[in-house]
Amino acid sequence: MRPQDFTAISALMKELPGADEAAVAAVRRREGELTKPAGSLGRLEAVTEWLAAWQGIPPRVEAPAVVVFAANHGVAANGVSAYPVSVTAQMVANFEAGGAAINQLAALHDMALRVVPLRLEAPTADISRAAAMSEEECCEAFGIGMESVPEGADLLCLGEMGIGNTTAASALCAGLLDVGGEGDGFEARKREALSRDRMPHEEWVGPGTGVVEEALARKREAVARAVGLHGAAARESALEGLRRLGGREFAALAGAIVAARVGRIPVLLDGFAVCAAAAVLARMRGDALAHCMAAHRSAEPAHGRLLERLGMAPLLDLGMRLGEGSGAALAVGLARAAARLHAGMATFAEAQVAGKVEA
Repeated sequence: MRPQDFTAISALMKELPGADEAAVAAVRRREGELTKPAGSLGRLEAVTEWLAAWQGIPPRVEAPAVVVFAANHGVAANGVSAYPVSVTAQMVANFEAGGAAINQLAALHDMALRVVPLRLEAPTADISRAAAMSEEECCEAFGIGMESVPEGADLLCLGEMGIGNTTAASALCAGLLDVGGEGDGFEARKREALSRDRMPHEEWVGPGTGVVEEALARKREAVARAVGLHGAAARESALEGLRRLGGREFAALAGAIVAARVGRIPVLLDGFAVCAAAAVLARMRGDALAHCMAAHRSAEPAHGRLLERLGMAPLLDLGMRLGEGSGAALAVGLARAAARLHAGMATFAEAQVAGKVEA
């Protein structure tokens, strides 16, 4: 059921299920019995525990899925992108025809791929001059995101496509995380930013899909105007920040993350825009992203900064900046390997291998 208003979303956030600690304990016991030195698989062991925390026993990656949300942004009219807004619809057509990078990665990992265009003919309002969406529009997109999680998926990858959406992501992060800022290190970050002849909001602005020189200056200016107009409201309410500074794909991504949590499906987050949407939920509830892992750190400078603020260590760092769920899809191989190792390796007893010598 789609939430009708922000009150309904807030109520849903209070009812999120927690991790299966018994399953995590069982995984740890088995890991200690497998034919390998303790901890020798490094972060793969943590991935196995994470899968079990939300799936139960046994952890598995048998039915992964990727969902890509696409939307258009009024702020693009300010010349903040290297591409025209028509590219969003053209790329959606490319996804549907099987010609994009995410199609190849989905096929490689035998993943179901769902592409969800969100009213591409009606871009959100220009955030540098008005709120991106009404509460009704924001809730509608949030609900579509909730409904878009494939039934039966045991691992969900999330991606996006939208010309101008790194501008919205930058403004959303600045509004959610750096306006006002009492008690969260804002003053220290402000001093650091100013030492580089920047304003704090500019720390969230990067090249996106190749924006340079005058276009990058226009992007910074648009983010500054947007944060000046909506920042105080965003600081007061994360959902207001989403409504005013985000876009339809951001709201849909947040809805999909929540639906996955309700369905106990672990989530791999892609790049900057996806993590900006996730930050809305983190602002609402401290453990809202416990079922999520950062698949990779993108080349967008602000993505690494955001991951640090969210307390997430990325699984991969390949210098990618494509979006469309590509980094998340690549990390599926790691999750699948972790689950296979845990389930398939013999224990010391089964293999009749001597265990560690006790002192």
